[in-house]
Amino acid sequence: MALGFRRKLIASFLQLHREGKAKSIEVWQSGALVGGFYGVEVNKVFCGESMFSKVSNASKAGFIHFVEQYKNHFTLIDCQVYSEHLESLGAEMISKMDYLEALSDK
Repeated sequence: MALGFRRKLIASFLQLHREGKAKSIEVWQSGALVGGFYGVEVNKVFCGESMFSKVSNASKAGFIHFVEQYKNHFTLIDCQVYSEHLESLGAEMISKMDYLEALSDK
């Protein structure tokens, strides 16, 4: 990734964070970062961008905390790429029409 693009991407996410639109969850264990994820809010949809785990189930713990904290705020969490891991957290496929409707500002 070109350095200029990386800087622009970081600056964009920092601005989205200041606006309350970018969110991140960190999972710490014994003073070490062991998992987490981040994403962007579009209306009432949270679009997950990236998730990582250095310790088994760390990202799941972060996700559970996130859902508890925001369960009355978001109508949909977009995980972008369907996987068995995300299915274990409750992910399910929806139609493109349902997704675009969720993104709309209605």
